[in-house]
Amino acid sequence: MKNKLRFSDLEKIDAHMHYNNYDASLLEQAELDNFSLISINTDAPFFDPIIDQEKKVLNLNTNRVLHITTFTMADWGSSNWLDTAIDQIKRGIKNGAIAVKFWKNIGMDSRDGNGNFIMFDHPRFEPVFDFLMENNIPILAHLGEPKNCWLPLDEMTMNSDREYFRSHPEYHMANLPDYPSYEQQLAARDNVLRKHHDLRFIGAHFSSMEWSIEKIGAWLDEFPNTAVDMAERICHIQFQAKDNWNGVRDFFMKYQNRILYGTDIIYDKTNDPSEIKNRAHWIWSQDWEFFTTNNIMKAPQFKGQFKGVELPDEVIKKIYRDNALTWYPSLQKHPIANV
Repeated sequence: MKNKLRFSDLEKIDAHMHYNNYDASLLEQAELDNFSLISINTDAPFFDPIIDQEKKVLNLNTNRVLHITTFTMADWGSSNWLDTAIDQIKRGIKNGAIAVKFWKNIGMDSRDGNGNFIMFDHPRFEPVFDFLMENNIPILAHLGEPKNCWLPLDEMTMNSDREYFRSHPEYHMANLPDYPSYEQQLAARDNVLRKHHDLRFIGAHFSSMEWSIEKIGAWLDEFPNTAVDMAERICHIQFQAKDNWNGVRDFFMKYQNRILYGTDIIYDKTNDPSEIKNRAHWIWSQDWEFFTTNNIMKAPQFKGQFKGVELPDEVIKKIYRDNALTWYPSLQKHPIANV
């Protein structure tokens, strides 16, 4: 099989990145490479305040960069927290947001007044879920972390995970045995999905099951109103392709309607404009090669070689574009849908 699509031909969507900068350099590269970008506002302590993240996207004043809004977990114990959170969501949607982000501070950082971790299935989130379902607003959820997070640094499978958790020990669970386990993080997620069948749910980063295409597939089978994005976890799939190429390719073929392309590229004030353009183009090009060719490849995250999965053109179109339009339904009314 030979793919007819060329990288420059298809209008693509990077459905998971963070455009935390007023500078338009990354947008310029996106235009050159035929990418639209979905910037994820996140309640992260190392990001700008939520409202400032939104302002930076809106300041770009382009249909090529959209955003997903979020809410703060600050003042959880206050009687005003729920109203504040829903107001933040309403403001974000009014300003064009296409979904709401739930971040890993839920389950891994935020605690109640008694010092207990606030998990995704906490009853206080119920009115938020109800509001989202009533208004057909999807959730993009980064809950938990890669399974490597629970391993010592020298036992992790990916250099990228090793570097991240060395820099962010506050999220390295191998050193924090009193924190909720990997299994508890996923169980809280699934408790919500079993209760709320109408909740449109996109699991960021392969929904933290990146280490096993079998586990991802079983989860997608159990919860038909869910999808996953690939942001910053494609290397884990390539790692599995080393020894199970047929299984990896079959996975993408079977779940071709449930997988969204994303990178987790971050563009903030710490990045040099020319370097971010080069880095983005390199990432987008390398990923394209993996999905569209059967070339023998290497990745900087681990040792060894793997072969590209050479997906059919119709599957490439879904993963790189059509699935984002489906799983984020407000995009269907956006100019991006007509590009």
